[in-house]
Amino acid sequence: MGKFSRSWEMMKESWEVLKEDKKILVFPLLSGLCCLIVLASFAYPLFGSMNWQNEEEWETMYKQDWTYYVFLFLFYIVNYFVIVFFNSALIACAAKRLSGGEPTVSDGFKAAFSRIGAIFEWAIICAIVGVILQAIEDRSKWLGRLVASILGTAWTLVSFLVIPILVIENQSPFSALKKSTILLKKTWGEQLIGNFGFGLAFLVLMLPAFAMIIFGFVLHSILMIAAGAVYFIVLLLVESALTSIYRTALYLYARDGQAPSGFDEGLLNSAILPKNNQ
Repeated sequence: MGKFSRSWEMMKESWEVLKEDKKILVFPLLSGLCCLIVLASFAYPLFGSMNWQNEEEWETMYKQDWTYYVFLFLFYIVNYFVIVFFNSALIACAAKRLSGGEPTVSDGFKAAFSRIGAIFEWAIICAIVGVILQAIEDRSKWLGRLVASILGTAWTLVSFLVIPILVIENQSPFSALKKSTILLKKTWGEQLIGNFGFGLAFLVLMLPAFAMIIFGFVLHSILMIAAGAVYFIVLLLVESALTSIYRTALYLYARDGQAPSGFDEGLLNSAILPKNNQ
């Protein structure tokens, strides 16, 4: 079975787990709403203070003024904290379900609050990386973007399993990052293939939403636009939940060598084998 076929099968297994605990969709929903609030809170004072008729002023601030990066750093900290907090709650519930338990939304919040210090520390680390990547991208139009893209992909890979380790094993952010990197050597990129496979599948599923929104504008149908928007949002929530469940299952198997409840051991085993064995 090819990598993308395995990813599709694991997505279906993640879906079966989600059907047992639809209530955990509240975490990506709250995460999205809080991120919008954070974005609005930071964007309004920044954009409101800019003279958008003066392109030179914007270029100077964007690429040369250090206060912009301080502002960006603060935004990243708050935004990452929100994302990691709710993702931690979701992963805690997924881990309990995959271990045969019956998680509740309260269980997820308790787990996230119990690790709030580590979550904040990890948000700071992610913010530092984010600002560095943005600064690299700002230095050059195409070369900076290329380098930032490569480094960003590498960071996504090595940090892929950090949150499950933070939540499940109660380790510090740096210890979790180190262990995530070690486990990456076992999965050697299957994590990236899995994420890409999930993203590709949901991109196809989102096409009807795009079509409804476009035709809604063409036909001046508010109902069609609203239906497309709701469908799009629901798919985003489901994708976020499935990705977290998949990430948790992959981590548990990489750690224990035993397939968690609801997942096929053969599929997970093929994802964990070292590169020279695949």
